[in-house]
Amino acid sequence: MLRAFLALALIALGLCAFLAWRTLESFDAPGPHTAEQRIYIERGSGTSAVAQQLERQGLIEDPLVFRLLAKIEKKGGKIRAGEFAAPAKASPRALLTLLTEGPTIVRRFTVPEGALTVEALAIVQAAEGLTGDLPSGIPEGALLPETYHYSWNDSRADVIARMRRAMAAAVQAAMATKPADHPVKTAADLVTLASIIEKETGVGGERALVSGVFVNRLRKGMLLQSDPTTIYAVTRGAGPLGRGLRRSELALKDPYNTYQSAGLPPGPIANPGKAALMAAANPATTDALYFVADGTGGHAFAKTLRQHNRNVQKWRIIERKRRK
Repeated sequence: MLRAFLALALIALGLCAFLAWRTLESFDAPGPHTAEQRIYIERGSGTSAVAQQLERQGLIEDPLVFRLLAKIEKKGGKIRAGEFAAPAKASPRALLTLLTEGPTIVRRFTVPEGALTVEALAIVQAAEGLTGDLPSGIPEGALLPETYHYSWNDSRADVIARMRRAMAAAVQAAMATKPADHPVKTAADLVTLASIIEKETGVGGERALVSGVFVNRLRKGMLLQSDPTTIYAVTRGAGPLGRGLRRSELALKDPYNTYQSAGLPPGPIANPGKAALMAAANPATTDALYFVADGTGGHAFAKTLRQHNRNVQKWRIIERKRRK
């Protein structure tokens, strides 16, 4: 009887040792997946939920092995939320290391210079992986156009707050370079001027010249007569106008219509980028008071109305040829 008991005990010990060896071996065994896969870990996911998710995605064969490994290595509470790239054939140990210590995938979106706030918010709303609602009441000109990096599960509210801080920093930097005799005195008015410059030209080398024209007009008390401001008077920032301005709209009595209202409009008409802010703060020294499109993507500048009218006629000829 004793011999039989000892034999059974030895068999049991041997079986336990074998199972332990197989379990330890499985920690580093290659995973069943043959290609890189993305793993999205939600906030608050526990070890059991993560193990089940990895099994569903075909990254591991036995959730119990992953849970046991996490417990042995005391990493169960260290699994992070985010998006991860799991290499092909990654073992349970490699996956656990990735989820607790490895890099998360960094995503990005770009808000173009001159975007309306409604357009910028739509880009943030559509950015895959962001969570939560967009904050309300974001004013025009408060978001810096730029490329922003983010991680899976970042909140939209946090991203918008970062965009607002970036704009505030860019405005502060531009204001620090503005000469004392500049007719624009406040940061708010500088953003407004920069937004007009941004919408008037997409040519980097022209921004300071366009700024110089508007600054000259402000100093002389002339109407700015900027089409983009009139467009904003019509749309109020709800989206692009999608057509040319009508004569009746140029006569619209509205504080944003600089064909009728003197000085700067009451606020920005878009979100200007860093270059436009710097151009607004540092206008080129020029005697030009007018500019019009020249057909090449840029503008023809003029000191006198006579010169400007000639440039306008040239532009109209170009327009007529393009319509044919």
